[in-house]
Amino acid sequence: MANITASMVKELREMTGAGMMDCKKALGETDGDMDAAVEFLRKKGLAGAEKKAGRIAAEGIVDTCLVDDDKKGVVVEVNAETDFVAKNEKFRTFVSEVAAQAVSTEAKDIDSFLAEPWKLDTSMTVSEKLSSMISIIGENMHIRRFEQVCEDKGFVVSYIHAGGKIGVLVDVESDTVNDAVKEMGKNLAMQIAALSPKFTKNSEVDADYIEKEKEILKAQIMNDPKESSKPEKVIEGMIKGRINKELKEIVLMDQTYVKAEDGKQSVEKYVEEVAKANGANINIKGFVRFETGEGLEKKNEDFAAEVAAQMNK
Repeated sequence: MANITASMVKELREMTGAGMMDCKKALGETDGDMDAAVEFLRKKGLAGAEKKAGRIAAEGIVDTCLVDDDKKGVVVEVNAETDFVAKNEKFRTFVSEVAAQAVSTEAKDIDSFLAEPWKLDTSMTVSEKLSSMISIIGENMHIRRFEQVCEDKGFVVSYIHAGGKIGVLVDVESDTVNDAVKEMGKNLAMQIAALSPKFTKNSEVDADYIEKEKEILKAQIMNDPKESSKPEKVIEGMIKGRINKELKEIVLMDQTYVKAEDGKQSVEKYVEEVAKANGANINIKGFVRFETGEGLEKKNEDFAAEVAAQMNK
């Protein structure tokens, strides 16, 4: 029996576009023979997209799904190669189905998720369903990530911006759940989509993060002849002021509420105002924000160069 290594699984996955667990199984069934493993996957209908597997899939959409009276939610990102396919109804339906599966999955990572049975047809895995959709749609696709949010003492809010460009979940703990409180949750989700905070509250900001920012700011000041000549106490005050300004941009509760009539009210004050008006105890426990393709390499859409490359082959 051949020793199946992680690098062999990775190589087969890159060759075929099949899921990691499927590749591992194929290599096991074929005693580590790469060509036989490819054939095994093709026979199973899992390598129909082998020529597409190397293409960059950085477009796509995010979607959300809420269940259990909005006590539980999930946000997922599924990528495709082009924005055109991202608008395709079959693709969007598939992403919605992925979200419906992910909201109740017990998988802790994508590989485990891909290996579990596809709930709408348990004769295949999620990975096999993905391969089938790649063959149908004709583009490389990836189920990139998902994250669940649960809140037993309140509710979860979901918001989709720009047709799936950005997806947000907000975890709202509240002893009162009515239309006004839910509207507040939706407003916060829209704020998160628009201003992309990194943290919910100041207490979440890691001390190491603050120290690193201070180092960067100090280096910037010391590289400026006009500012570096100022007394140490003044420089420290400048750094503190800039840190506080930055925190008001990256911490949700410190941000200026975008719908504030005076243009000054913070998100924290807005939440307190809604809580008081509704006799509620409200705690914004956290949020998840997915933006399609963030961190992924984008394909260079140079049609003339693409045609030239094809002609020179």
